[in-house]
Amino acid sequence: MTAARTPRRIVAVNAGLGDPSSTRLLVDRLVEAVVGALDDGTGAGAVDVTVIDLRDLATDIARSMATGFAVDLVREALQRLYEADGLIVATPVFNASYSGLFKSFFDLVDVDKLGGTPVLLAATGGSPRHSMVLDHAMRPLFAYLRAIVLPTAVYAAAQDWAVAAGDTAALGDRIRRAAGELAAAVGRPSAPGVPAPEPERTENGVRSSAEDAGIANFARLLGQQS
Repeated sequence: MTAARTPRRIVAVNAGLGDPSSTRLLVDRLVEAVVGALDDGTGAGAVDVTVIDLRDLATDIARSMATGFAVDLVREALQRLYEADGLIVATPVFNASYSGLFKSFFDLVDVDKLGGTPVLLAATGGSPRHSMVLDHAMRPLFAYLRAIVLPTAVYAAAQDWAVAAGDTAALGDRIRRAAGELAAAVGRPSAPGVPAPEPERTENGVRSSAEDAGIANFARLLGQQS
């Protein structure tokens, strides 16, 4: 008799403010794609998915920021985050960066508790020009939190949701590729040719995603000179 596999725990963080919102729509599509990529066809090893809508935690996030420690629903959400095998994080773009609600929530994260957790980055905005938020703002944030940032991030502009713009082509392809990478990273790849990202080991520890993106690790450089 084959032992049941432990369910993979996927947590998605949605910073969209509307109900419904394009950010939540993107999160739902990414979750669906990841669950599909993790399905090995046997029914074994179910996927445990939790979606955290930050708009519902806004008051507790503000209270947590004011008191200096996580309270109530935020404390529960952070515990889910720490227990996850993989994360999907998505934010709307405000003033060329992630939203304040998104940043405030992740400011409450213990920097030592996301180390090694694979993270799929996603964002939504009105213009394709805002897609650079993924590399200029989000990757450095999660590199600082010592997470493993997956190679493919997904940005959806307003035109990506229009049928005439070929939503099921370009955006759908990015979603499938990113989902395959996350599925591989949590240990059960179903998409051939999508390797699980492995952090580069160095003499002083694990090389960060920011270094892979060309951002210098000044703490490491200073340590080498001392």
